[in-house]
Formats: sequence, structure tokens, C-alpha cells
Amino acid sequence: MDAAIVSVTVYPDQARITRRGSVDLPPGRRKVYFERLPLQVSADSVRVGGQGPATVLGVDVVRRSHSRPTDPAAAELAERRRELTADLAELADSDAVLQQRLDFLAGLGERSSPAFARALAAGDADPARVAETAAALAEQATAVRAERRANARRRQDVEAELAAIDRRTAQPVAALPDLMAAAVDIDVTGDATVTLELSYLVTGAGWTSVYDVRVDGQQLSMTWFGLVTQRTGEDWPEGELLLSTARPSGTARVPELSPWYLDRYQPPPPQIAYPAMAYGAAPMAAPGGPPPPAPISPPPVLEQAVATVEHGVSASTYRAARPVAVPGDGTAHRATVAVIDLDAALDYVTAPVRAAEAHLRATVVNRSQHTLLPGPASVFSSGVFVGRAALAMWAPGEEIELALGVDDRIRVDRTMVGRRATKPTLSTSRRREVEYRVLVTNHTPGPARVTVLDQLPVSRDENIAVRELHLHPAPSERTELGLLTWRFELPPGGVAEVLLGVRVDVGRGVEMVGWRE
Repeated sequence: MDAAIVSVTVYPDQARITRRGSVDLPPGRRKVYFERLPLQVSADSVRVGGQGPATVLGVDVVRRSHSRPTDPAAAELAERRRELTADLAELADSDAVLQQRLDFLAGLGERSSPAFARALAAGDADPARVAETAAALAEQATAVRAERRANARRRQDVEAELAAIDRRTAQPVAALPDLMAAAVDIDVTGDATVTLELSYLVTGAGWTSVYDVRVDGQQLSMTWFGLVTQRTGEDWPEGELLLSTARPSGTARVPELSPWYLDRYQPPPPQIAYPAMAYGAAPMAAPGGPPPPAPISPPPVLEQAVATVEHGVSASTYRAARPVAVPGDGTAHRATVAVIDLDAALDYVTAPVRAAEAHLRATVVNRSQHTLLPGPASVFSSGVFVGRAALAMWAPGEEIELALGVDDRIRVDRTMVGRRATKPTLSTSRRREVEYRVLVTNHTPGPARVTVLDQLPVSRDENIAVRELHLHPAPSERTELGLLTWRFELPPGGVAEVLLGVRVDVGRGVEMVGWRE
């Protein structure tokens, strides 16, 4: 039966294909074949349903080996090779006939020459007629030789094209069947049209998530796209396309616990993580200035067609808003999954001990019902592209931070304002002292929340003692690994100052490493 693909459900690493077709059957037990299924079909995933006065008794997946290639490109090459081979045989036959004509003309000339000579000597032949006959024989021989030369040129062209085809088809072919087929055994109870629907899982297909994230003020708009690719051996025509977050597995196991071991803690060296961002900030109206002009109604924004969603117990399925055709060549085809509008809390983060720059950050809670899959995101701030980010799995109700770039209007300056060092004596240790001042100035037209990160050294040896000289103001947070955090609310033009002083005493005979100024 001829059964077209009517629906495709794509999972992250495979796909379920649904074919549907109708066939007229007489009563009795019949076997209906769904032909030209891909090699990657999973035999144990095949299911059959439908409508009509019939009972499905079973379904088997069988191999179909063909004497001719089933791939359209390979079949075209094979057919062209057969045509060229036939052309060579035809040229060989034509050349043999032309050679026979040449032999005949040569023999005729040899036999007639003595007779013409005797007739001319006896005066019984007209010299003009003899010359005319000789010219006719020469003309025919010349025409035959021209045809042979044309055949030789044609033979060279055909042989060159044949060699090119042979080079293209010389790659080894795996010892696999060309295609698969599903044999459906049914019992028909009466003359009727039976509609059958076949579904099966295939590998070599999947979809991934990509995002466009746009932040404007305190609003974040996220567009979720699904990129579908497949190399299943069959093209998916335009039809119903569903993207599922489920991950069908061959085996399912209840989790088991492994032993819980305790061991000696090996403390890691102090580390501090900083987001990599680029510039982007939305301008705000400066206070005290002239009143803003009357707002102009913008033209309506184009709406984005999104997929409809069905939330299951452990996964969601998204039905694309438009039919999507996906050829089996591995190219990516994009479908819009969802557009999500969320509230964002904006602030600035700076770590002047590493770089004197302030990064704009958005803290967002996923208030939607969507569990967003991992994927790359293109980030825009106030319509300006500021960089790319990698989103991790983002569940409903979960909070994440997005980097929105460096804002040069928040000026940061970290300066060393004091440094002292003493030399060791016979009875004393060596001492080092250093003091820093950090100034943060808000040059934006609005208030700004700024988080300042710095750190104190942490000793890993009992002969090296670290003491604070002063921390002003007191940090909002601090950790055992010396990480310090200050938070400031700066009005436009406001300045925040942090003073940090530290002293390190090094025991006699101890060589200290890791010190920086």
C-alpha cells in the first residue's frame, strides 16, 4: 500500500514516524506491506492502528534487498551507465559496418582497375565516365572514414563519462539491505476500504534548543526555537511536526544507591568566578531635565506564531504552528517553540582585583510552565546584540543569572594606597602590609545597584599568618576562603568607596609563594 508520512514526533535523539494509507481488500486473511521504510527503523517499536472491518493479527519488519539502487541519485547513475554502455555497443556495431564498407570499396577499386585499363586501351570506354566512377568511389570512401572518425570521438566522450561514473560509484557499500518493510497480517471481515496507520521509531534524528533573549528595562523576552535535523534515509514532507522533551530509552531501571564514603577534605585553592559579558544598558531619563516629549504610538509589533504545548507527567510535547518539511540531508530546520515574557532584576557586578569594569546582570525567575532545555542563547540588551550565553536546564520557578555585558558608565578604580615590608631578624618574622582603595562611580542617568567583589589571602601554612588591618565599610558577605562582597545603592553621580588593608606575617626561614600586589 502507498502510505505517506503524516506526522513526525521528534525527540532529542530519535524520532517517531507515523504513516497512513488506505487499501481496498476482499474478505479473508491478507498481508499488507508498508514498503520503503528506513534502515534505522527499530523493529520492536512498530505499532499498527487504523479503521475498517478488519483485525490486526500481527506485524513483522522484513528486509528488502533490491537488484537496483533505491537511492534516487545512485539509481540515476546506474541508469545512465546502462545507457552509455548501450551507446558503446552501438558505436562498435556502426564501426564494424563502416569498416566493411571500406573493405568493399577497396576491393571494388582493385578489381575494376584492370578492366578499366584494358577498356581504355582498346577504346571501348569513355575516359570521362571512368574518371567519374573513380571519383565516386573515392568520395564514398572519404565519407565512410569521416563517419569512423566521428564515432571515435563519440566513443572517447562516452568512455570518459563512464569512467567518471565508475569513480563516483567505486566506494564500498555496506552489506545491508537497501530498505525495510513492515508486513501487517490482518483478517478482513468484509469488502471494504481499510485505513492503516503505522508508527515506528528511527535513530539518526533529533532536535536541540536555541534562544533569543532580549532585555529591555526590567522586562525579559525569550524566544525558544527548536532546530530539527535528521539523517534517517527518508525525507519528511510538509506535515505535522511535534517536538517532545521526552527521552525514550531501551531499558528503564529503578535507581540504586552506591556506598557513601567519607574521606579527608582537601581544600581547593581560593577561586572566584566572574561572568563574561559585553556592553549593554538601557538609558534612563535624567531627573530634573526638560519634560520628555509626548509619546508617539509605535506601529504594532509582528506577532510570533508559537507551538501549542501538551504537558505530560515527565515531559512536554510541542506541536509546530506550521507544517515543516525536513529532508534527510542533515540540514537544520527551525521551528518556534515558545515566546516567554518574564520580569528581570538588573544590577551590576564588579571585581576590580581582576578587571576595572562593571558587568550588567539580570536575575530572572522562570515564571512560565515550560522546562527550558539546555542550549545556546543570543543575548540582546535594548535591541543591541551583547554576546552569547549558554543556558543550562531551566525549570519552572528556578532562578538564573544572565550576563548582559560591560557598562562603561559605571566607572571602577582600584588603587594601592599603602605598602610596607620588613626584613626578618634573628628573632622576628618577616611582615608585609598592603592597603587598597576601590572607588565606584555611577555615571548612568538613573540609580544603580552595584555588587563589589574582592578577596583576602588565605594561609595554607601555620607559619604564615594573615591579619586584617581594616575593612571599611564592613562587607555584606564574606566566606572562609577570603571572598568579600559589598552591595551599594548608588544614585546618579553617586560614589562608593571601599578601603581594604591586610597584613601577612611570615615565619623565619619560610619562603612564601602566591603573594600579589
